Amino acid sequence: MRCAKLARIIGALTLGAALTTLAACSAVKLAYNNLPDISYWWLDGYVDFNGAQTPKVRDELNALLAWHRQTELPQIAALLQKAQAMAPNDVTPAQVCAFTDDIRTRLTAVTDRAEAAGAELAVSLGEDQLLHLARKYEKNNADYASAWVKLSRAKQQEKRYDQFLDRNEEFFGRLDTDQRALLRKLTAQSIFDPRRVEAERRNRQGEALALLRRFAAERTPASEARSALHAYIQRIAEPPVGPWRDYQKALLEEGCFNVATLHNATTPAQRQKAVERLRAYEADVRDLMGTR
Repeated sequence: MRCAKLARIIGALTLGAALTTLAACSAVKLAYNNLPDISYWWLDGYVDFNGAQTPKVRDELNALLAWHRQTELPQIAALLQKAQAMAPNDVTPAQVCAFTDDIRTRLTAVTDRAEAAGAELAVSLGEDQLLHLARKYEKNNADYASAWVKLSRAKQQEKRYDQFLDRNEEFFGRLDTDQRALLRKLTAQSIFDPRRVEAERRNRQGEALALLRRFAAERTPASEARSALHAYIQRIAEPPVGPWRDYQKALLEEGCFNVATLHNATTPAQRQKAVERLRAYEADVRDLMGTR
């Protein structure tokens, strides 16, 4: 199913920067149409909803999907059209970063839309649920450490190379020997540091738990909680001046450079294959919109 690869293909175009936004679109057509159920069970794994929360959460997720289908899918279709226009030509790192910014805007739109419902849920969480959330964070951290932090530098690079190779070959078709060597070189030069990522994850998680516990202790109204949650999300999207912000900016610039460099090393045939795939993904999105 073409839409099953949509998020991964656009993720390849920006070396992962676009992936999270298109996850909001869903990985497959069937999954998209069942996102309220999928999202409910994913969220339930974090906070273990109680009987009063469950119907509210399900209603909000259904409403969010309806809004996304009507409002955001046309925007994603437009981004796919833009990518089709870019694909046949050489691109600059600045163009790749601009495209990434467009996708980030779509992610921001989803988080903004979900903000009010998120605040209502946040102030309803009890201590048992916050303990459940803390344990879930620790499990995620252990999984991330096993998957990345505990690997040697060489194995980290090999794993990232394999991921990028898979994504790019789904997009352009098989890469030749020189293109693979270029991708391996770019991966080996990366500043990606799983330990820095792990430390920031833990900081964010700690801040989130402290915020939620304050809501519970102070019986914070949802309107006030929404402002606090908005500020928290903004700090993630735009970190304050400091080492993490500098690292994040450098990693983004690296990704844009790498994408442009590899794209510009592709052949006309590979670029045409990219155009055809993007056109097919746009058709899948329009099917989900109900406009075809």
